[in-house]
Amino acid sequence: MRKPVLAGNWKMNKTLSEAVQFAGVLLNGFVGVSDYEVIVAPPFVSIPGVYEILRDSNIKIAAQNMYYEDSGAFTGEISWKMLKELEIEYVIIGHSERRHIFGETDEVINKKVLKAIENKMSPILCVGERLEEREQDLTFAVIEMQIKKGLKNVPSEGMKNVLIAYEPVWAIGTGKVATPQQAQEVHHFIRNLISDMYSKEVAEQLRILYGGSIKPENFFGLIIQPDIDGGLVGGASLKESFIELGKILSRVV
Repeated sequence: MRKPVLAGNWKMNKTLSEAVQFAGVLLNGFVGVSDYEVIVAPPFVSIPGVYEILRDSNIKIAAQNMYYEDSGAFTGEISWKMLKELEIEYVIIGHSERRHIFGETDEVINKKVLKAIENKMSPILCVGERLEEREQDLTFAVIEMQIKKGLKNVPSEGMKNVLIAYEPVWAIGTGKVATPQQAQEVHHFIRNLISDMYSKEVAEQLRILYGGSIKPENFFGLIIQPDIDGGLVGGASLKESFIELGKILSRVV
C-alpha cells in the first residue's frame, strides 16, 4: 500500500511571523495523524521558524527548490547542505512556475533530482502540460518527455525516494481543475511509463500526487482515483482548508 501524501506549497506567501503562527494552527489540526503523510513547503526564510514549531511533530517540511551544486558563487540559490541541517526531507523540483517563469530546463531539473537523491532527500518532481498542449492532444508526449528527461540516470534504487506530482499548468491558480477522470488518465499513464522505464514493482511503489486548484469541494473525487496518491496543494494550503483536505483524505485511507 502506498501511503498517501497531503503536501502544501506555500509559494511566495506568508511572512516569517505569519508562517510561524500558521504552523501552530497546522500542528493542532493534524495532531495524531499517521495514516497519511503531511508536508508543508514554506518560503526559504520561514523554514527555520516553521521547523522550530514542527520539529517534533508528524508534519514534514519541504523546500520549494534547491540548486544542484554543493556550494559556491551562486547568488540567490540554496544547497542541499543548507536544507539537510534543518532536517528537510523533501524538495519540490521542476514546478511549472520554475519552468515557465524562471526558465528551468529539463536538464537543470534532472541535475537537481540527481543531487537530491544523492544526498538522501526526496524530490517531488513536478510535470504537466500547458493548455495549448492539451488542446493539441500532446499531453502524454509532454509528460513522457518531462519524466524521461527529469529522471535521466536515476537508478531503480533511487526511485524509492522520488515522488511525482502531475500539475496541469492550465489548472494551477486558475480555479480550473482537471476532472477526476482526466487526472486519473494521466496518473495511470505515468505509472505505466515508470513500469516501462524501471519495473512494475517500482511503478507500484511510486507515489503520484495531483496538483492544480485543489479545494475541499473537489478533493474527494480526485483522491478516490486508484492512481492518485495525494495532492500537492497551492492556495488551499495557506488556510485552514488544508486541514479540511486532511479530513477528506482520512475518509479514504
